[in-house]
Amino acid sequence: MKYLRPLFALPLLSISLLAASPAFAKDTGYIFVSSEKDNNISVLDAKTFEVVKRIGTAARPRHLQFSPDHSKIYAACGDGAAIDVIDVAKLELVDRIAGIEDPELFDISADGKTLYISLEDDGALGILNLDEYFAKRGEKPDLSVAEPAPPGETSEAEDDNADDEEEEDGDAAAIPGLKTVEVGEEPEGILLSPDGKTAYVTSEVANTVHVVDTASGEMKANIVVGNRPRRFALTPDQKELWVTNELSGEVTIIDPATNKVTQSIKFLPKGFRAEDVTPVGITMTRDGKTVVVGLGGSNHIAFVDVASHEVQDYVLVGERAWNVVLNRDNSTLYVANGLSDDISVVDVASRKVTKSVPVARVPHTVLIDD
Repeated sequence: MKYLRPLFALPLLSISLLAASPAFAKDTGYIFVSSEKDNNISVLDAKTFEVVKRIGTAARPRHLQFSPDHSKIYAACGDGAAIDVIDVAKLELVDRIAGIEDPELFDISADGKTLYISLEDDGALGILNLDEYFAKRGEKPDLSVAEPAPPGETSEAEDDNADDEEEEDGDAAAIPGLKTVEVGEEPEGILLSPDGKTAYVTSEVANTVHVVDTASGEMKANIVVGNRPRRFALTPDQKELWVTNELSGEVTIIDPATNKVTQSIKFLPKGFRAEDVTPVGITMTRDGKTVVVGLGGSNHIAFVDVASHEVQDYVLVGERAWNVVLNRDNSTLYVANGLSDDISVVDVASRKVTKSVPVARVPHTVLIDD
């Protein structure tokens, strides 16, 4: 199925593609949104919010992350057993890391040479040396893309059931450059410390944050947190590691120096029951003063003061507020709403939604190339 972009965008896009080179492969101003059910990445103009292009991927693209130079986007495609590689200048799928069974989330080393991947089916942290992988993999894999999923398959319950289905494990040892570290069942969140020496991994089943030494692959600590931990945010001074816990409706705060839990923060927007509050996405302002948390099924986001650990505001957004991301100057927040198939655009100063932008079915991650 092909998607048509608006006619008025054609000249601008044609010029940008003709002029594109690695030197111009960043700061495009585009917004990229992955769709779990349409199996593509929507590319939006950040000023008009018009769709510039839809980039097809392997099945069920979820987490997206730029390479350090913003020339590439890596997309974890859970049902496609792959991490796809998108060229930002060309807006095209150009390569694929194949054979990665159900990749959830990942982080990238500062030099762009190593991926740290949560391997849900294997219950492991995967450490992939990209130079070794591309040098030894043999022929480039087929880059065929997945068709959109049938209509109606958009519920969170169906997504969770798909995660829980037993699948045949792939042979991680057959992937060149990949080493694995055993962690708890259903790992998801991944955060690499700024110095690259430590990887933090959440285990949804074990309710644990695993602390892994990246050089040795040894487990340094296992920290029990809330029920079904998901994502991380680290304060700029690296004194607090914040972890969302989806089923206990809270954020756990960890002291990275001691690997001890110091506090938990509960959320409850007015008019909602505790079981509706399912925190997943989290982001922190550059100055380290404010944390924003996506509260999932309660259809709200929360603004939290870092110094006092107090919830300052709840903002109503779309259905199942999943992932949250700030633009470069932290003036605008984007929220991926998994069940209303849109993104909410939030003015950070006023803490009000300024626009809801339809994108595609079950949006998961938003990236901003600014």
